[in-house]
Amino acid sequence: MQTVADALALPVSTVKRWIRQGRIPIQRSGTHVYFSETALQKWATTHKLSFSLGNRAAVPRVTAPETLDSLASAMKRGKVFHGVAGMEAAAALRSAVDSIDYLTTDIQEELYEKLIERERLASTGIGNGIAIPHPRDPLSEPPEAPAITTCFLEKPITFNAIDDRPVFVFFLLISPTVKHHLHLLSRLSYCIRDAAFVAYLKTQPDASALYSRVAGFEKQLDAL
Repeated sequence: MQTVADALALPVSTVKRWIRQGRIPIQRSGTHVYFSETALQKWATTHKLSFSLGNRAAVPRVTAPETLDSLASAMKRGKVFHGVAGMEAAAALRSAVDSIDYLTTDIQEELYEKLIERERLASTGIGNGIAIPHPRDPLSEPPEAPAITTCFLEKPITFNAIDDRPVFVFFLLISPTVKHHLHLLSRLSYCIRDAAFVAYLKTQPDASALYSRVAGFEKQLDAL
């Protein structure tokens, strides 16, 4: 496991979590897990991740290992907005993008176009009234750290979600790298798979209460 984590330049805990979630290609024999170098190389290339099984000991690493943000930190950076206007997905996304004040006007426009393009390919409405809009590729001038903007909508809207339910909240995810994106997406998915958390979201909690609740989920996740 450590060898695979080193090859992907990821924490072992992240590799284990992605295995549980079926994100990394593996082979099983009873309780044992096996990795195919060819499959891992192809998977890493597809997800724009580094992959090397070379002799790492012979090449000292002079840079500090990349730190992956917590979900709560990314949400604090992106802020929480209530009463986000929009009668349909495109309008609500427009309102959300306009609220992201740490992006320049040009990058806001680029983000909006990428979000619309992503929705045309397939809805990011994942069910239970929740969506996770995000661009397929990093922005031309991505933020230095990932951010998740939480938007509680003024009224539930049609989002072509997989269960056809209207969306009442979405988490707009912006990441500087694919690695950050996958890391935060897996953590957010862990939270919203919990029915009690979804019910909690329907109360439209204030920002500090939401961050605290999410931090609690992350402690559970890290303990696994």
